[in-house]
Amino acid sequence: MDAVAHRTRHRRRDVGMAPVVPPVRPGLPGGRYKPLSDEDVRRIHEASLTVLERTGIEVMPSECREIFRAAGARVDDAANRVYIPRAMVEDALAKAPNEVLLCGRDPKHDILLGGTRVYMGTGGAAVQVLDLETGRVRESTLRDVAEIARLVDALDNIHFYLRACVARDIPIALLDINTYYASLANTTKHVTGNCFSVQSVRDVVEMAAMIVGSREALRERPIISVTNCWTVSPLRYAPETVEVLTEVVRQDIPVFLSSAPQAGATSPAALAGTLVQINAEELSGVVYTQLVRPGARIILGYVPSVSDLRTGNFVGGAPEFALMHAAAAQLGQFYRLPMYNSSGLTDAKIPDIQAGYEIGITGLAAALAGANYIHHSAGFLESMLTVAYEQYVIDDDINGAIMRMVRGIEVTEETLSVEVIDEVCRGRGDEPPAGHFLGTEQSRKLMHSEYYYPHSGDRQRRRDWEEDGSLSMWEVARRQARHILATHRPTPLPPEVDAAIRQRFTILL
Repeated sequence: MDAVAHRTRHRRRDVGMAPVVPPVRPGLPGGRYKPLSDEDVRRIHEASLTVLERTGIEVMPSECREIFRAAGARVDDAANRVYIPRAMVEDALAKAPNEVLLCGRDPKHDILLGGTRVYMGTGGAAVQVLDLETGRVRESTLRDVAEIARLVDALDNIHFYLRACVARDIPIALLDINTYYASLANTTKHVTGNCFSVQSVRDVVEMAAMIVGSREALRERPIISVTNCWTVSPLRYAPETVEVLTEVVRQDIPVFLSSAPQAGATSPAALAGTLVQINAEELSGVVYTQLVRPGARIILGYVPSVSDLRTGNFVGGAPEFALMHAAAAQLGQFYRLPMYNSSGLTDAKIPDIQAGYEIGITGLAAALAGANYIHHSAGFLESMLTVAYEQYVIDDDINGAIMRMVRGIEVTEETLSVEVIDEVCRGRGDEPPAGHFLGTEQSRKLMHSEYYYPHSGDRQRRRDWEEDGSLSMWEVARRQARHILATHRPTPLPPEVDAAIRQRFTILL
């Protein structure tokens, strides 16, 4: 018997039928971990407002600059800087929605961002894939975008699909529409991606509207969102990207305001200073989007990273990375706005011990802090350059364990277990004391809802593990990924819709 099949059989024998109420689920509330005090958060906020008023944002001559000017911001045309007063920030914060709904093609995958509700998913723009068959690194393709979406569709603890890699095998002009198509056609979970031109925003929105039935239906149930890195740290707007951001907002599509300074390189080496800078960048984005469309559905996008100051290299799996992303969650909660950030990054080149501990540390910090939309939480290796199919399976297991910790411990009269303890220790009626809790009614009742059971991590005795082939978690996950890709068929797009999309756009898949 195949070791993976044996492990599945072994697990079912141990834990019985699938739980009616799972021990983990999307949207559990976090917020228990707070690396910043309330006073720290307030000081970062005040310092950010000072930066916006005194240092300002570099904005080149553009519609964006004129929108700021018309709203009353001070503009220095000679220096190409826009200075944003705190009253303008406060007005924008009051207009931005406190919650943003992101929908899946299947409503069971809908996500409501806000508060401390936690969702974990994919992310990034990797340019390489660790090939599932050869184990060698190769360039990523459009087929990988589709296959990873299909894999994610089957993994319960990856809650959304932000396209994970760049299709290096197709023309740039066709990249956006084909990336979104490959994603939407292969998962019923919510899909997030990038758009690199104003026209591609319009095309992607049109295609999504065709899938849900109309533009109005898309506004009501946005099955797509866009992540837009409109800033170039420190404190500069990228003109072409701002044009895309403006169009996304005008199309009334949820958008992530992604800012990604690197501590020690494009932001201060002091972690608090990086938080001040990224917060100023984020607040400027809130102001701009609310000027373009009051009530625009935005998600704060804190993605601070770390430099190894000895080499200048980007570092993904650092504890400082974890700290800043947990702190960013507190900033989002301070403003009562939904936010996204990162976890799951590692500098490891293969799914090894380093990958496991770095992914676990960064994911746990962000989730316990109550970050809403944690991207990069699955699949990444090599500081975001590479993704691996088997790493998605492993990270689904890690995410499950993390979400169990986010759920915390429920303390009720029943779970305090006073009567159960008494019965086991003293017996009941004429029955002698059992002396253990394995056979109690409570144990049988809670085994499905109180505990998370890993699907690729091993808990067997050594003898059973050896009989199953002495497989590492990496090899088990590789076999699971192959099995999913061979057997899982996501709900397809309706044939008539697919045909209409292919007639309207150049679809290469």
